Amino acid sequence: MIKKSTKVQRAKVKRRIRKKIFGTLECPRLTIYRSLHHVYAQLIDDAQSHVIAATSTLSPEVRDEVKSLKSKKEIAKRVGAAIAQKALKNNVKKVVFDRSGYAYHGIVKSLADGAREAGLKF
Repeated sequence: MIKKSTKVQRAKVKRRIRKKIFGTLECPRLTIYRSLHHVYAQLIDDAQSHVIAATSTLSPEVRDEVKSLKSKKEIAKRVGAAIAQKALKNNVKKVVFDRSGYAYHGIVKSLADGAREAGLKF
């Protein structure tokens, strides 16, 4: 049996998800990307193709906090809280969550929980 690579499978799921969700200025799309070492989050207004806010583990405000943490889930939670703070600063209270084809558990779930705890509504 020939298996598809996870990269191909995730791209297929990502296309299927993106058909259904659309971000506006009032309710932008919160999209994530995770690499082996870092987690990235962006708030995107699809109507204008504009990034409202972005943060990652490489951002200066988050980088100092996560240096002492060992768990990737805790790191993702801090990134979620940071993107929520930036969203609230831009008067965004409600978002559409785009998991980008990743399964909703582990790092993805921790990022979403961190954003919810910091005040975002999904």
